[in-house]
Parts: sequence; structure tokens; C-alpha cells
Amino acid sequence: MFAEYDVIVVGAGHAGCEAAAAAANMGSKVLLITMNMQTIAQMSCNPAMGGIAKGQIVREIDALGGYSGIVTDKSMIQFRMLNKSKGPAMWSPRAQNDRMLFAATWRQMLEQTPNVDFYQDMVRELILKNGKACGVVTQLGHAIAAKAVVVTSGTFLNGVIHIGEKQFGGGRVAEKAATGITEQLVAQGMEANRLKTGTPPRVDGRSLDYSKMEEQQGDTEITGFSYLPNTVPITAAQQRSCFITYTNSTVHDILKTGFDRSPMFQGRIEGVGPRYCPSIEDKINRFAERDRHQLFVEPEGWNTVEIYVNGFSTSLPEEVQMQALQQVPGFENCKIFRPGYAIEYDFFPPTQLTHALETKAIQNLFFAGQINGTTGYEEAACQGIMAGMNAHLKINGQPPFILKRSEAYIGVLIDDLISKGTEEPYRMFTSRAEYRTLLRQDNADLRLTEISYRLGLASQERMEGVRKKQAAVATITEQLQQYAIEPDAINAYLNSIQSAPLTEKQKAAKLLLRPSVTLTDMLPSLPALQETLQNHLPEYLEQAEIQIKYERYIAKEQELVEKMNVMEDLLIPENFDYDRLQALSSEARQKFKKVQPRTIGQAGRISGVNPSDIQILMVYMGR
Repeated sequence: MFAEYDVIVVGAGHAGCEAAAAAANMGSKVLLITMNMQTIAQMSCNPAMGGIAKGQIVREIDALGGYSGIVTDKSMIQFRMLNKSKGPAMWSPRAQNDRMLFAATWRQMLEQTPNVDFYQDMVRELILKNGKACGVVTQLGHAIAAKAVVVTSGTFLNGVIHIGEKQFGGGRVAEKAATGITEQLVAQGMEANRLKTGTPPRVDGRSLDYSKMEEQQGDTEITGFSYLPNTVPITAAQQRSCFITYTNSTVHDILKTGFDRSPMFQGRIEGVGPRYCPSIEDKINRFAERDRHQLFVEPEGWNTVEIYVNGFSTSLPEEVQMQALQQVPGFENCKIFRPGYAIEYDFFPPTQLTHALETKAIQNLFFAGQINGTTGYEEAACQGIMAGMNAHLKINGQPPFILKRSEAYIGVLIDDLISKGTEEPYRMFTSRAEYRTLLRQDNADLRLTEISYRLGLASQERMEGVRKKQAAVATITEQLQQYAIEPDAINAYLNSIQSAPLTEKQKAAKLLLRPSVTLTDMLPSLPALQETLQNHLPEYLEQAEIQIKYERYIAKEQELVEKMNVMEDLLIPENFDYDRLQALSSEARQKFKKVQPRTIGQAGRISGVNPSDIQILMVYMGR
């Protein structure tokens, strides 16, 4: 019934979709297996993409040639660039999306991708031969051969849903759990553990009083996520608003009445939940001194009244959820579409993977997404594209594609997972990246597209866009460095922003070094310069301004990268015998043997390893 595939992708969530698209676009024949064709790319939790650090990841996925940025743009109902009051290293795009349109757009793009086949079934077993993944066996008994397998099982592996004292099997509400894979891989010697996540109740927007809430509108300018042109079909004026409201002491008191039936507090949930996205009961328990918590009231789409109550994730009994919600301003008459719930699921500690996201125990078997202990659509999607690319490269005898920490947030995420592991759902933050000034959301295409193009994923159109941008930015920079500004022309503007007036001519590039001066605000005072630059796209002007303004910081960070690359380039031989190094601390020896670091740099980032252990390792290697 089935021919042999190059790559089988198990699961069609955000990781699985990106993995299938990447491998197929590089030339592999791909089979995407999902338990339900109607839930491909489902936004299981909040209907939004991007945010702090996550927005940078989506732009990196797009720069590599992935689909998440395009899908996000085509289905957005609101766009905001977060942290604009800070430096550009902190700017993070975020979009509110139409949940159904998002999934439909993803499916449409996949169906239009050559080399992708689909099959609806559950994978119960992997076909393993001589330590290598060679296909899958489905619940219907089909043995399907493949040269590589990418498992992106999300929350479905032995998933258990908790609502108050009720619990039942499921990978998502109204969808059954997946069984078989965990048990098989544990029997092969791999380690599995449990994590948990949760989701808030969904409510009927018609039952809410928005006059009691604070409106949160989208930006007046929609930048979007994709570097391709014309991917955003809406105007700023068409955006839907979100709203903000707050819990109060009455809400908290009602929630506390359900604590004796809470699966989290009564020990029925064993898995660790996400630290940075706690349930509402966890918030009021851990932060008892706070008398209120912020809630974001987010529409689920253009043509639905369903509302997502961001900040009210809970697994308390339904009646407690309802009673508490009705004490929130604007929610006095609210009706619930479905209650919030917690879900517990299997994951495999990611120290069992290589940086290519291939399992160390079984060749040609790749993991991506929540199976690796991460949380979030963006974290899953970026692992998916990397796993898909590396599955294709592996079966074609090519070296793996590995991004360094200095090259992408994706590189930071994967290195953190492989080097440090995780005991709680891992979420990306800007603070996790040492080289934030280099890894901005505005330059992901300049950083990554050419690499991906050489590997065969990023399109010719993307590559030409990057070359055009590079040439334009160089031209703009040169013009700003040469254009001399007369004091009389600019001093009125400088006085208006409380900046010292000029007493003599100054080059435009030098004036831009002042923190309060921006190119956009400066140009109206300089008609000749404005005319010179008028044919350049706004993003080109922004890129040139950022490079001029932050040149010293970028140079310092690049210098640090070059110093650290010395350590990153010191390879540790495969199957290195750490037992021979008697001077190593026992913890370092244990960690080295478990993680099997590729380089001295990675070895130094392993939790529990001291600088003295690294010195010993370097001395033994003759460095």
C-alpha cells in the first residue's frame, strides 16, 4: 500500500509541519502522519505567534525558508512590535491570529508542497534495524518504510487530561492519546519522563462587557514576520483589538475553594509545569502577596465569538472556574465554551540528542518539539525545521546543519537543550542569548538565508531579496556618512527633543549616534536627504540606521564571538574516554559521559561543570 519514503514525520503540529515542509522542499519524499487531518497545525493553546524572543525565532524560521512566518502573516488579526521603547536587540514581533485560518493556511501550503504525502493514523511503533530507524508501524497495522523518521508527538505520548478530580486519557481535549512509542524506546534504553502544561477556559465573547476592560489595539504599522513581500493581507485599520482586565481578591478566594480538588495540589499530576506560564491557582499560591493578576482577553478569529482568556490557565473544577471568572470585571455574565484543563505527557530528556536533533541511541531517528521538553509553538516549529533539514541531509550523506549560539536564537535553544537538558518545559527568552545585539529580529535574513540557500531550502527569491537588501543598506549607510547637515537645518528638531544643538556641520551618520535622534524624525528637516533616500524601503532605512547606531556594540559582540569560537572549534573526539581523566570531578565526568559534548565550548556550558574541569580536559587534549 505504501512505497518507501525518504522521511516520515510523526505528528502534524507546528514542529511536524515545519519538518515535513523543510525535508520536502530540499527534495525528500515525505509522509506526514497525523491522528486527525482536521487538526493539522492546530493552535492548541493561545491563538498567537511571536512575542519576546519567540518573534525572533519565527523570523529566523522564515529566513531559513520555513512556513511559520508566512502563515502567521496571512492569518493575523492584530500585530504588535513589543519592546519598541528599548533597543532593537529587544524588539520582538507578536501577532494575534485567526485560529482556524492559521491551521487552514498551513494545510493549504503543505498540500501545495511537492513531495509531501499525508496519512491519517496513529503510529504505535518504530521499525528499528541494526540501531537505525527504518520506518513506522501504524495502529491499523501498516508497516511503512523510510530512510529517516522525525517524531513530533507534542503532548500526545501517553497524555492524561486533568480537570478538577476528573482525569482521562487524551493528547488534547476531545482527542485520544498516543501509545506505544515511549514504551518501545524505553525498552531500547532511552530515558523518558513526564511534563505538564495547561490551557485556560474559552468563553463566549457575546457575554462579556468590554466597557469594563482596557482596550489594546494593534500597531499603526504592520511589519509582519515574513521577509517575502506582500504576505500581510490586512491594513492597520482592519485589526481586531484585544482587551486587558484583572483578577481580584474575590476571584482568588473563590479559586482557593477548589484547591482541595486541584490535581496539581493533590499530587495527581506528577509532571513539572512551565515556570513562566503558570496556572492561575499556581500564581495565587506562589504570589500570595499580590491582590490581582493581569488577564488578556484575546479573540480567536475574524468570524467567531470565541475568546481566549490569556493568564487564566487552570485545571480546577469547572464550577470553580465559572464562579471565579464571573467575579472578573467584564466577565460578570460570562458563558464558558469549554473549561481550562491541564495535560500531562511523556517527553525524552534532550541530552539524549545530538545538535542535529538526532537521537544518540538510534540513528536516523529525530525528535522535535514538546517531546524534547520545550513549550511554545515557536520553539516547536524551529526544532521542526532543523530536524527536517537534518533528516534530509543525513540520508543523503551530507554533514548536519548546526546553528551556533552566535548565529541564531534557534542555535541557543538547541544548544541549551542538548548541553543542559531541562526538567521543566523550556521556553525561549532574550536573556538566554549571550549575543542579543547580533541576533535581532530585523536581520535574521542577513544572518541565515544564504546558509539555507546553499543547503537547498531557502528559495532563489529569498536569496535575491537578501542581496538587494544588503546592497541598499550599504548605499544608504554611505549616503548618511557623506551627507553633511547644516546647524540651521536641524537645530529646531534637536531643540524639540531636548538634544544639544549643532554649532558646526555634522555628518548625518554621526548625528544618528545620539540616542534620542531617529532617521524617520530627522528627515523632514532635511529635504535633500529625504529626496535622496525616498526610493528605499522602510526596512532598508531601519536596517542602515540600526547598523550605524549600534556599530560599536555590534563590533564588540562580534569580537567576543570570535574569541569564544576558539573554544567552539576545539572538537572533542567521538567516544572520548573520560574515565582516563582521574583529575576530573566525578560530577563533570558523569555529565560529560551523558551529554557527550562535541566541543570544548559546549562542554563548558554543561550544568555542574567547573572551569577547572575544562582546563583539565584541554590539557589532556594537548591545548
